[in-house]
Amino acid sequence: MKKALATLVVTGLCTAYIIWKIDIRETVHVVVHGHWAWWLVSLAIMVGSVWPMAWRWQRLLAARDVHLPLRWLVRTYFVGYAAGQVLPTSLGGDASRIYETTRRQTGAGGAAAGTVLLERLLGGVATLVLAAVGFALAVGQYDVGGYLWAELVFVVGAVVVAVVLFSRSLHPLLQRTRPLLRAARIERPLRQAYLALHAFRGDAALLIWMFALSLVVAAVRVLAIWAAGKTVGVDLSPRPYYVMGPLLFLVMLVPFTINGLAVRETFFVSFLGQLGVDADAAFATGFLFFVVTIALSLPGAAIVAREGLRSTRRS
Repeated sequence: MKKALATLVVTGLCTAYIIWKIDIRETVHVVVHGHWAWWLVSLAIMVGSVWPMAWRWQRLLAARDVHLPLRWLVRTYFVGYAAGQVLPTSLGGDASRIYETTRRQTGAGGAAAGTVLLERLLGGVATLVLAAVGFALAVGQYDVGGYLWAELVFVVGAVVVAVVLFSRSLHPLLQRTRPLLRAARIERPLRQAYLALHAFRGDAALLIWMFALSLVVAAVRVLAIWAAGKTVGVDLSPRPYYVMGPLLFLVMLVPFTINGLAVRETFFVSFLGQLGVDADAAFATGFLFFVVTIALSLPGAAIVAREGLRSTRRS
């Protein structure tokens, strides 16, 4: 009940901020008369990024003796995107991928949870590296001081979490949390994921290569936001988006609202507004990037619907 109330409060505040800042008619005009070829570029970048991410997951699973075809993993990624539209943030998509993998291959639950968690960590660290680069690019160049300090907090926090998760010397400290986790009935799955994660300690070369891939993918995906802005005439170079993009990806991980509704658009209006972008164009940029994520989920929704029809016919 409290979580639902908090979600309503956050959504309401963000919606009120957006209505205060934009002219709805002007925003509609900006969107309708946009350069849609740029939007297709944004969509192509996001769709194209699925294959290298699925390949990364395939390599991590193979290291744990779970061998699945790339085609099925791509399919599972798209289904995860569809799940993420109705579950809180992209973490809902992660849960969907773990479930799908466990259902396909018995006994692969720990490996699935561990590799998905590791993927999230690799992607998160890559995003934070971009955030650090964005921090360096923005100092003295853009008037977004509050956002810069937020990036710094994320970077420091990620370092602390990485040390806690991978340090053997801190293992006794984590052991003390087991009674609390057991009481919450999440001790067993978290323990399996933790052990699966630690199993990669001896795969340094693999982790380095997968991190490099994650960094490239994260850098390219930032350009999808830039292309969404170009659709509505936002005349900025990709450079400020490397300040904004990492923060956006990190903000979208926090389950403020379902699928980041209103929070994402508020972030666009606030950040781009500080760079001199009109509120209507800034909101339109966020809205069109949201439409990109919706389009990205459509193949997964079609797959789920088709498989559901097949199951119904068989029964």
